[in-house]
Amino acid sequence: MRFVKESRIAAPPSAVFAFHESRGALERLSPPWEPVELVEGGDSLRPGSRVVLKVRLGPIPLRWVAEHTEYEPGRLFADRQVSGPFAHWYHRHLFLDDEAGGTILRDEVDYTPPLGWLGRRFGKKFVEARLNRMFDYRHDVTRRSVEKGTAPCP
Repeated sequence: MRFVKESRIAAPPSAVFAFHESRGALERLSPPWEPVELVEGGDSLRPGSRVVLKVRLGPIPLRWVAEHTEYEPGRLFADRQVSGPFAHWYHRHLFLDDEAGGTILRDEVDYTPPLGWLGRRFGKKFVEARLNRMFDYRHDVTRRSVEKGTAPCP
């Protein structure tokens, strides 16, 4: 399954990328209704670097290990789930020049829900709704932070 979210940000790709690469960005981009605890890592987006997170699915705490797989400064980075709540998760973060001095922030997530055929059959709407809400929040935080100059320093 594939989820895609795009937003225009009135700042150059280098600035939007720098926000995502800065210390504390992951915590700022985590919606308050889906708290994420950074257990380990988070200091690099370069290939091979890992992040260990504690997430919750309702009252159930889950450990999510993600490994960065692609990195082109100012343009993109990507991560894959090594272990966690999904059967498969691959997330590309793209920072595209909109040719007007701004950025098209594009998130592409290829995923397979857990629980085999049950997850594929019945989980799609649930997952899509959560992803839509989460990425709406993330894009809004990015836009407000970068456009108003309140982004953390890289």
